[in-house]
Amino acid sequence: MDGKVEKDKNIILKSYKNLITTCDAYLKKEDKALIKKAFNLSLFLHKDAKRKSGEPYILHPIEVARIVCNEIGLNDVTSIVCALLHDVVEDTFAEIDDIRKEFGDTVAKIIDGLTKISGVFDPTSSTQAENFRKMILIMSDDIRVALIKLADRLHNMRTLDYMKPESQLKIASETRFLYAPLAHRLGLYNIKSELEDLSLKYTEPDTYHFVKKKLEETASEREAYIQKFITPLQEQLTKIGLNFTIKGRVKSIYSIAQKMQRQGIPFEEVYDIFAVRVVIDSKDPSLEHADCWKVYGILASNYDTNPNRLRDWLTYPKNNGYEALHTTVMGPQGKWVEVQIRSKRMDIEAEMGIAAHWKYKDKIDSLKESKFETWINKVQELLNNPQLSAIDFIEEFKSSLYTDEIYIFTPKGDLKTLPKGSTVLDFAYEIHTQLGNHCIGAKVNNKVLSLNAKLHNGDQVRILTSKKQFPTEEWLHFVTTTKAKNAIKEAIKERRKNMIQKGKEIFEWRLKQLQLSLDENHQVFKEMLAYLQIPDMKEFYFRLGTHHIDLKKVNEFVELKKNNLDAPIPQKVNEFEKLVLEKRGLQPDELVMGNVQQLNYLIAPCCQPIPGDSIVGFTEPNGIYIHRTNCKEAIKLMSNFASKIVKAKWTEHHDIEFLVSVRMIGQDRMGMLSNIVKVISTQHKKYIRSIKIDTEDGLFDGTIKFYVSSTEEIEHIINNLKKIPGVLNAIRMYS
Repeated sequence: MDGKVEKDKNIILKSYKNLITTCDAYLKKEDKALIKKAFNLSLFLHKDAKRKSGEPYILHPIEVARIVCNEIGLNDVTSIVCALLHDVVEDTFAEIDDIRKEFGDTVAKIIDGLTKISGVFDPTSSTQAENFRKMILIMSDDIRVALIKLADRLHNMRTLDYMKPESQLKIASETRFLYAPLAHRLGLYNIKSELEDLSLKYTEPDTYHFVKKKLEETASEREAYIQKFITPLQEQLTKIGLNFTIKGRVKSIYSIAQKMQRQGIPFEEVYDIFAVRVVIDSKDPSLEHADCWKVYGILASNYDTNPNRLRDWLTYPKNNGYEALHTTVMGPQGKWVEVQIRSKRMDIEAEMGIAAHWKYKDKIDSLKESKFETWINKVQELLNNPQLSAIDFIEEFKSSLYTDEIYIFTPKGDLKTLPKGSTVLDFAYEIHTQLGNHCIGAKVNNKVLSLNAKLHNGDQVRILTSKKQFPTEEWLHFVTTTKAKNAIKEAIKERRKNMIQKGKEIFEWRLKQLQLSLDENHQVFKEMLAYLQIPDMKEFYFRLGTHHIDLKKVNEFVELKKNNLDAPIPQKVNEFEKLVLEKRGLQPDELVMGNVQQLNYLIAPCCQPIPGDSIVGFTEPNGIYIHRTNCKEAIKLMSNFASKIVKAKWTEHHDIEFLVSVRMIGQDRMGMLSNIVKVISTQHKKYIRSIKIDTEDGLFDGTIKFYVSSTEEIEHIINNLKKIPGVLNAIRMYS
């Protein structure tokens, strides 16, 4: 035992010394003393705690502090102290007041932002969402909260092997859903990519290991190609006297997998697996942009460029401050190569992201600062919106993370910045709420367009309005900005409130005509709602107020009850509920769900898993819904409602069949459709539900839906479909 204690002590001291060595160049003598004080306190408070790996728990906060300093670039003493103490309030008997007393208000506030909320929540709410909202609330005042949290999450993901499978799924899904996008928004591209890769490792292990193996197998070939590509470029850049470095950058495993799934292509057809990065050390900061364009000119003189793939983030930096020039050129052997061109300063800021902006706040460009401040202001608007639940906040916050921008002009020439994909209606709400509420369209560059028309860089827009126009639920489907969504929801809510009051007055007037005086809780009202298949009285009043109710059915009910209020009315079966009951995907004996028995199992329509797919269950009021573990909806649910996760796996019973979709691309020739049907229906004896095929320029692109009983079966069918002469590709598609 003494030997183990001594061994742990040596490991802890070695890890701590490594941290100090990593940050030594940035620390003053008094800084080191404060860090040592934080380390000793954390060591004392975590002294008996172990990680799932069996290592002393203190190694985790030490490693988080190292990531904060070395990989994120926050090398100020406050950040390192907070990283060392980030778990003490949550996991030990220490309290925020203790931290405040020893280390001051700033450290205490950051630690508070990193501490999960304790207590009991409404069952319909999400503890995970509440904790994330709390962190973002404090982040809006001090960005270091989010940066330290990302370091914490990164180390947890790097050591996730030691967790139980269900915990791995929950943490990996939450990381992919929230923390990777947050890292992207803060400009931490390396951390964002690693978080996505590690998330994929646990949500789709087969895909992760397949792509990883392919990258390893093609590494030497790729390096040789990059060298061949950059040699002439190096020679010409040297001739014109530029100081530079050129390096290859491999696309992340997650990005490659996403592209394969999204486009339905094999690994070999992902053309942009790697990019070449040219980093220029400009002699004068004022020459940075000119030097980048010089490099582009040399590229264009050596290789054919793809004009549709030029991205000028020099003139218009991304909303997280990223600056660079991206282009795609045709390299040797007819391969497309993406080239990223940026200065040394841009490269450092791209690696450190918002950490660089925060650290050098007094030195950074005012445009970048205003972009970040604008985003933070929008986040604060969300936080201050009392109508948003924690779950709604997460949805709206997440939508603000992945956005490129467009620049739109008002009729007077004022410039407005909107997310890429914004519509006329987004622009109207950006100007004024009432302008948005009554928008019927716009004159865009003197051409009249509808309110859902998408805008493009440089458009000049004049909004057209009508006093008779009001927001509808449909508007929420095509606006992109949080400001527009919130304004529409508020307007709909207010109108609904008014219509409910109007409907109530109409119904009370009708009751008075019938000489009836009834309380809303009277049994007759419940019977009426059941008869009309309306969920509650508010919905009844709303439909009455908006004239969206079948008055014949109301009169029919009144006639039935007129002579005898106490006579029961036979309840009608809701057709939707009937359909759900008939179409239950699974019976209890067809699926093993941990120790849970006697429950309904429903196949989630969003991803339609089949035996062989990796699956997870979620408890809902009417049963357990089964999702694929990599389903977007499942990722979202695991990120917000971890307590509802139920372990699930398929049994060996494959006597039930499931609907799947297969996308096929190939040559459009006589007999092709007959060949496809023959493979599925005749050879494999499978029932085809639908076929949809489009043809153009001698090629067809189609989707076939049919029933199978397992992943092995669909893989076998797809392999045979690929053998049909003229078929270029066949791949299973997911909703």
